[in-house]
Amino acid sequence: MLPFFSQDHSALQAQVRLWAKNNLFAGHESEDDLDQRARDLIKQLGIAGFLKHAVPRQFGGARKQVAARDLCILREELARGDALADTMFALQALGSFPITLAGSAAQKQNYLPRVASGAAIAAFAITEPLAGSDVASLQTTAVRQDEQFVLNGTKRFISNAGIADFYVVFASTAPEKKAKGVSAFIVDANTPGLAVTEKTKVLSPHPIGVLEFTDCVVSQSALLGAEGEGLKIAFETLDLLRCSVGAAAVGFAQRALEEAIQYSKARRQFGRAIGEFQGIQFKLAEMATELEAARLLVYQAAWAYDCGGEEPKQKSSMAKLYATEAAQRVVDQSLQIHGGTGVVVGNIMERLYRDVRALRIYEGTSEIQKLVIARELLK
Repeated sequence: MLPFFSQDHSALQAQVRLWAKNNLFAGHESEDDLDQRARDLIKQLGIAGFLKHAVPRQFGGARKQVAARDLCILREELARGDALADTMFALQALGSFPITLAGSAAQKQNYLPRVASGAAIAAFAITEPLAGSDVASLQTTAVRQDEQFVLNGTKRFISNAGIADFYVVFASTAPEKKAKGVSAFIVDANTPGLAVTEKTKVLSPHPIGVLEFTDCVVSQSALLGAEGEGLKIAFETLDLLRCSVGAAAVGFAQRALEEAIQYSKARRQFGRAIGEFQGIQFKLAEMATELEAARLLVYQAAWAYDCGGEEPKQKSSMAKLYATEAAQRVVDQSLQIHGGTGVVVGNIMERLYRDVRALRIYEGTSEIQKLVIARELLK
């Protein structure tokens, strides 16, 4: 991946690839153990030292600043092994980076070292039943009462709901100001008035659900940054994480290509391996080319973020858009090569087919990425 990698990046890639091979490729328990498996993965990722890449060195992290290339390397290799491992790592970064960006010294010291070690599980709570892509229309309110805020509202599709130790929650402190009236708060999971009212089952299982805030009182010290800075904090967090979603897609696509190559060599029809047929060879060639293009876009975007390159927002949106759409095509073609075997529950291709789909939706749909790219072009 020259020129985007240093020796440190290459070493990290080798380290996490070996760890994933030893810990993730053997399969996993049933979905009935989902919450516990998620907690166990956080512990394992913490022991391995990978969660340190989600926070700055001053608070137990690996580098002076959180680096997009580190996040992308980790997400690519973890996703190649297991979707839940990728999810749990990514959510530690997503749920803690708002604190890195805007937290007070006390907030950072309280939460970030525990995120880095795996002692605390983070979550990012912004999506609502009526506020998905249009985050400025969120309805959850935070009304100031002296030195406290009272939160009321509903959050939907919140990853780590029910297992998180704290949530970064976005709520309106000045509804009349709309986008400029949204603020961010750190809400501990055991705060009275906060309840997990639904555990949502999704296509690729991971802990996700609905949060209800009913007269949930938090102190002023829970406010992240200043009032009205919530969406700024949210968007800056997503600017960092966006290209890493593309990296996860690259990981899924890489695994799919590897499985397709292996199957094409082993599966015999009409007296020879199916990989000897030109139709299969063309599929493999197209898959490999799309995968390499996606990987280059992802790491160019991560490099632009880390090194202050030109147009990092546009490059990041391009990377997420292309990599997630390409990964869907690569996985689909790999499943086609596997034929009926690929749709059997428990087969790696059946799992990848479910795992890859959500990436084109969360942290900005493909359609939103196109809008971002177009707006940057038209500036």
